[in-house]
Amino acid sequence: MSTERTLSIIKPDGVTRSLIGTVIERFESQSLKVVAAKLQQLTTEQAQEFYGVHKERPFYNDLVKYMTSGPVLTMVLEGENAVLQNRTIMGATNPAEAAEGTIRRDFAESIEANVVHGSDSAENAAIEIDFFFNSSEIVSY
Repeated sequence: MSTERTLSIIKPDGVTRSLIGTVIERFESQSLKVVAAKLQQLTTEQAQEFYGVHKERPFYNDLVKYMTSGPVLTMVLEGENAVLQNRTIMGATNPAEAAEGTIRRDFAESIEANVVHGSDSAENAAIEIDFFFNSSEIVSY
C-alpha cells in the first residue's frame, strides 16, 4: 500500500444542501485526511478547462453550467491508496448503481447532482490537484 493524494470536490448540490461535514466525516472515518480545502465559486472558464476532457460529450455544457451554479468545496485528501479509497467511498457516478452506504447512493439527487467528484487515477489526481492548489496550500500532518 502507498500513501497518495487525490482531489475531491463537493459539488454545488452538496454544498447548498449542507452536506460538507457529512461528506468529510465519511472520508475521515475511512482514514483519508483533508490536507487542503477551499470553498470557491468556479468561473465558467475554470469549469470549461477542468472538464475539458469531456468537451465533445453531449453533457459537457450542462456539466459546466451545473458546476458554476453555486459554490464548491475543493479538497486534497491523503491516505493509503487515496484514489481508490475515495472512489469507493463516493460510489458509482450513477447513484442507482452505487453501493449501499456510499455518498452517491445516500445523497445524490441525479447522475449530475451526485454530490462529489473524485480523481480517477493517481496521474489525474496530480493534474487536478495542481489545477486548484499550489504546494504552499497543502499541509502534512
